[in-house]
Amino acid sequence: MRLHGRKIECDRLDELVATVQTGRGSSSVLVVRGEAGIGKTALLEHARGSAAGCRVAQATGVESEMELAFSGLHQLCAPLLDRLHRLPQPRRQALEAAFGLRGGTPPDRFVFGLAVLGLLADVAEQEPLICLIDDAQRLDRVSAQTLAFVARRLRTERIGLVIAVREPALRAELAGLPELEVGPLSNGDARALLDSMTPGRLDGRVRDRIVAEAQGNPLALLELPRSLTPAELAAGYTLPHTLSAGQAERSFLRRVESLPAPTRQLLLIAAAEPVGDVTLLSRAARTLSIDESAAAPAESAGLITLGTRVRFVHPLLRSAAYQAATPENRQCVHRALAEVIDPLADPEHRAWHLANATAGPDETVAAELARSAERVRARSGVTAAAAFLERAAQLTPDPARRGGRALAAARAKGLAGGYDAALGLLDAAALSPWTSTNAPAPAAARPDHVRLHQRRRRPAAAARSGPAVGSAGPGAGPRVLP
Repeated sequence: MRLHGRKIECDRLDELVATVQTGRGSSSVLVVRGEAGIGKTALLEHARGSAAGCRVAQATGVESEMELAFSGLHQLCAPLLDRLHRLPQPRRQALEAAFGLRGGTPPDRFVFGLAVLGLLADVAEQEPLICLIDDAQRLDRVSAQTLAFVARRLRTERIGLVIAVREPALRAELAGLPELEVGPLSNGDARALLDSMTPGRLDGRVRDRIVAEAQGNPLALLELPRSLTPAELAAGYTLPHTLSAGQAERSFLRRVESLPAPTRQLLLIAAAEPVGDVTLLSRAARTLSIDESAAAPAESAGLITLGTRVRFVHPLLRSAAYQAATPENRQCVHRALAEVIDPLADPEHRAWHLANATAGPDETVAAELARSAERVRARSGVTAAAAFLERAAQLTPDPARRGGRALAAARAKGLAGGYDAALGLLDAAALSPWTSTNAPAPAAARPDHVRLHQRRRRPAAAARSGPAVGSAGPGAGPRVLP
């Protein structure tokens, strides 16, 4: 499909792809910036369609995985790991440690960045490689920083890297890289897009109102008509006065709610499992007695495509599919996913789904989350460790143990720079007796309170004053209480 009003943007992407295909040219990196719904995902699809003769690798930032270190890069690199054995040992071990394929010390960030670059370069020796990153503002921090590291070192390799990010996120991380600002459509292009996608003849007043309300945002142009009745489309009775990503998401929500119940359930599984593993989706669906044919209505409606991976037509649709479900349905789906994940191959992934499947206190799940926190921290995932510990504290039934885990989570949040969240967890810890000393938790947590307030108010000075909150020295991390 031709992208109305995007000739300059499409030409720029075609030039990048041609550079990768021929191995001749100067720029194979592009950061695509724009507001929500402006068409960044559609431009990535254009790049994919232009990449004849190239291998395409993709990753999409997912909000629920922002605290899981390396999760974004795992999406990108997982289909390429069959070439892992070709890398030099230090780089191979760095990737194996980061992706949980082996134990060992946390990978050095510099070596890890070179390992990712080396893996991509090895793949590109066999065939040109195009890497497409969508919703980069929702990537975990390590993945975003590593992608920027790789982008600055692409020279003669037949690798193209296109990063779509919502403005104004990741300005510092992606500074200095070639950028493409995607702005609103002109009124003429907006009308052309609307006419091409709206069946029948729109009342002229309605069309002009939609174009005015959408303010050149393509997602709004496509979603606003879907929110109107045929009578409203014909005569223009009512239209929302402003547009936001939330309104577009509500339009997606209505489309999800119109689907058959089994299809909604299948979409919920896909939304809850953002890696997009079709095999995992099928196994979880069978666990819930959902037939494979349930996918057909969603595919026919253009909401998802099922290939080697599950792909939503737009990231907002994933959110809508998840929000459309009741809490009980979400828990049921997370439980099914936990059941079909190999606990030996991917224990942290399984533990995270178990935590989301659990409504009330459960020491078994809480203990597994605490163990997972230790494992992810060993791979330099202090932010992920904090997320696991926070959920572990929430699910811990014993007040004393809950206080200890809340304090450990607060220290991990402090190490990750989440000072406000850490203070909240310290307050939670203060409501429980301190486990190891039988002293009141407020006394045990008071030094952390003082340091956190200092770092939040004067972060630069606090950083110079000594170790981070909860640190026992260089390389130390939060102590995970049993």
